[in-house]
Amino acid sequence: MLTISQLAATANVTVRTVRHYHHIGLLPEPERDASGYRRYGAQAAVDLIRIRTLADAGVPLARIDALLHAQPDEFDAALTDIDAALQRKIEQLTTYRRRITELAGGERLVLPPEVVALLDRMRGLGVSERRVLLERDAWILMQALDPHLVPRRIREKNAGFDDPEATRLYLACDQSVDWDPDDPRLDQLIDDLDAWETRHERDSSQAGYPKLVSARVCEASPAWQRIISALTHRAEQRHRHRPAAPNNRPDS
Repeated sequence: MLTISQLAATANVTVRTVRHYHHIGLLPEPERDASGYRRYGAQAAVDLIRIRTLADAGVPLARIDALLHAQPDEFDAALTDIDAALQRKIEQLTTYRRRITELAGGERLVLPPEVVALLDRMRGLGVSERRVLLERDAWILMQALDPHLVPRRIREKNAGFDDPEATRLYLACDQSVDWDPDDPRLDQLIDDLDAWETRHERDSSQAGYPKLVSARVCEASPAWQRIISALTHRAEQRHRHRPAAPNNRPDS
């Protein structure tokens, strides 16, 4: 006869595990003998080893009791069902692992590969990670608000980084993130940005950039807020004073 400690050792489990099996009714608990100890026979050892083997194989504890008393065909059918359930669980966990890996890259989870490549290009150009992450958030908002705009903006962004002057201005803006809004250096930067936009016929007031995206940029830096406000105001002024296009209709 075996004590509970000896019984647990035969199946390489803990005493706590044996007591848990008693609690859930999986392994019968013998009465105490005259000396106050519970004694286990060989059958209990065999049952415990079978329970541990099934549990180690991934069989849910709730199904083990039925398997212990199943006929061979019932046992095989139950194991086939359990194996299918485990396979589904493996596939689910594999999906979770893939998504966790994608989360490590942040932008890869919610943005198209073209945008991810653009963000990586920015890093390669020396743009600060703070600015790259802000750009990532802006793309996420843009994709949610106006997904049809995304392909055109990708082309525009890449074209801008193909232009050395545009890249220089972008890096200058990146460096100005912590400047005071009244810093005189912003005046020159705004003039340079406005001149570039004018030369390239860019209209900040008509850029089609969602307002929420612009708000996300502005809230990150008072200096950037001043830049965007100044460029938008100048673009509106140009648009207001632009001569109207001639009316060439035959009936005019």
